Amino acid sequence: MSMMGANIGKNDIGETVASFPEYEAAQKAASQLIEADIPPRDISIVGNGLRSVERITGRLGYLTAARGGLINGLMLGIGACAIQAIINPEIPGAVYFATLFICMTIGMALSFMSYLIMRRRRSFASVMAMVADHYDLTVTTTSIHKARQVMNDIRGVRPRAPKVIDNSPPQYGERLPGYGQPASATAPEVPAQEGPTSRPATDSPSA
Repeated sequence: MSMMGANIGKNDIGETVASFPEYEAAQKAASQLIEADIPPRDISIVGNGLRSVERITGRLGYLTAARGGLINGLMLGIGACAIQAIINPEIPGAVYFATLFICMTIGMALSFMSYLIMRRRRSFASVMAMVADHYDLTVTTTSIHKARQVMNDIRGVRPRAPKVIDNSPPQYGERLPGYGQPASATAPEVPAQEGPTSRPATDSPSA
């Protein structure tokens, strides 16, 4: 359950520890951080690149308005009949049918009025939603190090062992270049020495 309208400053969201293309994945990662004993107040999900998406669900018309008003009136009538049955169980069945009919009539009338007002602007029904390009999981500075460690464990990232280079002074003689460092995979190429070139035989001058 999320609450809208909370006063959250830019500096209160902390630093980003992971980014996700879908909101459900960011929710799952936030739950994993909470299970790792990170305070929930230190965790935030920030949507970047927000845009509104209006999905068209159908075409408006008198038939659609009548059907919607009928359903709404029926639900209202069932609720009214349930209240009457609780207050006075001895009410005859005709009263229930009359209540359903009145509620359905009122629902259809309200739906027609709403359609007459709305059709001047548009002739379709839609559902509005907010979508983001990606979602950042942020944690405040008080828990940022632990959160990054938890995220690395989730991803299976292990820290690399540091390279050890022996820079101590040589014990015997002079240190060769590259001592203490891993040898290269390929041996250095040695240029081939050219052999003595043979000169072409020339005919000796005739006596």
